[in-house]
Amino acid sequence: MTTILGAFVLGTPDPPALADFYRAMLGWEEAERTPEWVRLRAPDQERPGLSFQLEPDHTPPTWPQRPGTQQMQAHLDLRVDDLEAETERARALGARLEEYQPQEGVRVLRDPHGHPFCLFLPGS
Repeated sequence: MTTILGAFVLGTPDPPALADFYRAMLGWEEAERTPEWVRLRAPDQERPGLSFQLEPDHTPPTWPQRPGTQQMQAHLDLRVDDLEAETERARALGARLEEYQPQEGVRVLRDPHGHPFCLFLPGS
């Protein structure tokens, strides 16, 4: 038996809008789209993908984590060659930079629906 990762899925109140953000950020292709579900994939690669499912009551996690608040259970790490340029590009696409940054060579941002993600330089 072989098990492979098919996709990482983010819950969101607006799957098409969030998929558009990550499609622009990653340069990936859209493989499937309905109002409740969108799947992206890297060009020339079927899996793994990044999918977005409708969750009307989605509550974004807090960052940094604090007891008694919605905890972050997963986040995306996106490797970049130019941290400052890609941070500005993400912001232009609708991301927001978090105040707390844990280390050099990494930038913590939130996508337009509040999911934290990190941009990082190779070796960070």
